[in-house]
Amino acid sequence: MATPIFDEIKALREALHHHNRKYYVENAPEISDFEFDQMMQQLIDLEAAHPEYADENSPTMRVGSDKTSEFQNVKHRYPMLSLSNTYSIESLNEFIDRIDKEEGATEFVCELKFDGTAISLTYENGRLVRAVTRGDGESGDDVTANVRTIGSIPLTLTGDYPAEFEIRGEIFMPYASFDRLNAEREAAGEQLFANPRNAAAGTLKQQQSSIVAKRGLDCTLYQIASRELPFTSHWEALEAARSWGFKVSKHARICRSAEDIRQYIEYWDKARKELPFPTDGVVIKVNDFAKRRRLGFTSKSPRWAVAYKFKAEQALTRLVSVDFQVGRTGAITPVANLEPVLLAGTVVKRATLHNAEQIELLDIRIGDMVYVEKGGEIIPKITEVELSERKTDSAPFEYITHCPECGALLVRYEGEAKHYCPNQGGCRPQILGRIVHFIRRKALDIDGLGTETVELLHESGLLNNIADIYDLKAVDIAALPRLGERSADNIIRSINASKSVPFARLLFGLGIRFVGETTAKYLAAHFKSLDAVMAASKEQLLEAEEVGDKIADAIIEYFADEDNRTIVNRLRIAGLQFEEEAKELHSNCLEGKNIVISGKFLDHTRDELKELIELHGGKNQSGVSANTDFIVAGENMGPAKLQKAEKLGVKILSESDFISLIGGESQNNSTATIVVEKEEKQENNIVQGSLF
Repeated sequence: MATPIFDEIKALREALHHHNRKYYVENAPEISDFEFDQMMQQLIDLEAAHPEYADENSPTMRVGSDKTSEFQNVKHRYPMLSLSNTYSIESLNEFIDRIDKEEGATEFVCELKFDGTAISLTYENGRLVRAVTRGDGESGDDVTANVRTIGSIPLTLTGDYPAEFEIRGEIFMPYASFDRLNAEREAAGEQLFANPRNAAAGTLKQQQSSIVAKRGLDCTLYQIASRELPFTSHWEALEAARSWGFKVSKHARICRSAEDIRQYIEYWDKARKELPFPTDGVVIKVNDFAKRRRLGFTSKSPRWAVAYKFKAEQALTRLVSVDFQVGRTGAITPVANLEPVLLAGTVVKRATLHNAEQIELLDIRIGDMVYVEKGGEIIPKITEVELSERKTDSAPFEYITHCPECGALLVRYEGEAKHYCPNQGGCRPQILGRIVHFIRRKALDIDGLGTETVELLHESGLLNNIADIYDLKAVDIAALPRLGERSADNIIRSINASKSVPFARLLFGLGIRFVGETTAKYLAAHFKSLDAVMAASKEQLLEAEEVGDKIADAIIEYFADEDNRTIVNRLRIAGLQFEEEAKELHSNCLEGKNIVISGKFLDHTRDELKELIELHGGKNQSGVSANTDFIVAGENMGPAKLQKAEKLGVKILSESDFISLIGGESQNNSTATIVVEKEEKQENNIVQGSLF
């Protein structure tokens, strides 16, 4: 039942929400900062005296909390896919021509591409209930407490909004906030953020929301996802979002021709330098939702949108010296130390030089004036030397011959540009790098063992390789500086939980050169166990999807090393997952069949078809060979595979032929489920315009 106190609290909340929107979203404040702060303090005092009226979406949440929080991983209801990038007007015109050819004259919406970190916000009955990062596109971290502190994100909505929907956008750090933050960090002797994008991402992952509240993050929203939106176009949806209280970019425009789009890009390529926030391109989207539905998706991105990336900005500065960094695989990366120079809104002091070949190609010398380019890299790169300003006494650069960390003689493998330190077991950066890689989220996901803790454990003699992790004792961890019993218990709990991490992630976590996350998944699916991978010949390894000569050689080299085999055996004894979890077969109608998938398909993705093959007892092959039983072919089947299939007399089935072979959708629940989920996902994503 409402009381006079509750009515007063409610009135203050509504007034503060209103003034917050006028200030952050509409840029039209109606009261002074002092008056706003007085109202906020009044509300803080009332809520403290009457905790029974607490509300997680109260304006007082903007202040944040000093309570430490842990981020929960949340699966996205609508996947957050990436955009395809283009870097030239010519390739952009090809995108536009393809759309026009398939759909006739088409209207596009052009928007600035903000350079920050993607976020997905969920609202129910006009109230913010969840904020999740992009993560891997399928799931991300719940950062709701931190997002509530960002003034431009509404906690409650106004107007005629849907009962439930998600809205996607970009959280970024304006240049003013970035400069202030780095000045504070420099004064405190802390490491500076490389750029506003990194600063925004790092801030969003702070454990205390009170810190986030002080850092001046901003947010622009650009895409709605829901099953019940009444709009027929993206532009309609943006205008509606604006009316509900969201900060939508005022720079978005409708363009009806390639020339309109080109003019928009040319204007903002220059004008962006005057913007108070970082932007690195323009996003071009089909406006009409019905056309989006027909255009559909590739496996990674929508076919109805593309990101045009601006050409990287350049600056001229002097090369002072060169440092050499050692990576976890032993790769040596030269890094240039520069005279500080302003580039793309940030001060640049360092730049990557890639490798000895690149230094020789550019003929870079100490003391040279060099052109530095930001591009999409965190660390800028040197692209050219201004020879007209070279000193007469300059000498060619001499690349190092020994590891700067351990002194080992460097090696250079055939066909590779980088030099490597071969001392895997005795080179500190390699030891630490492999451990940090092993514990990362996409590998064994061992929480609590951050880089600093790993270094501390290594210096204490407790951690020299990844197998040592499973010999750690809580009492030993708790005795170390900056740690205690609670931290030690959390680390041990997370270590034990990592023993149930799927085999594919363990294989990725081993840190074998060239074996990334995707390749590890293919290897796990193909060989089913680590023992099978270890015993495989080069020819057998090459049969796995995505495995070429270089990857196969790296795998063989890794397991030929006695130290690596010892570590792997210790991981086996510790109880980690060495086998792919067996899937329950839906039938054995493809038992003993070797099948190749090639081309693009109408009703299934390639991964879905491969899963169906395995669920019905078949085996996926990456290439056509004499033991291939048949090929499931879609549009644009690879010509080499087609030619080889014809030569060997391998049977070719269409997508519908294959579905009939395994029982058809009406007779096979697994197929029906996959198709229904895919159609539902496409309807949600395309009709309502969700994704990124």
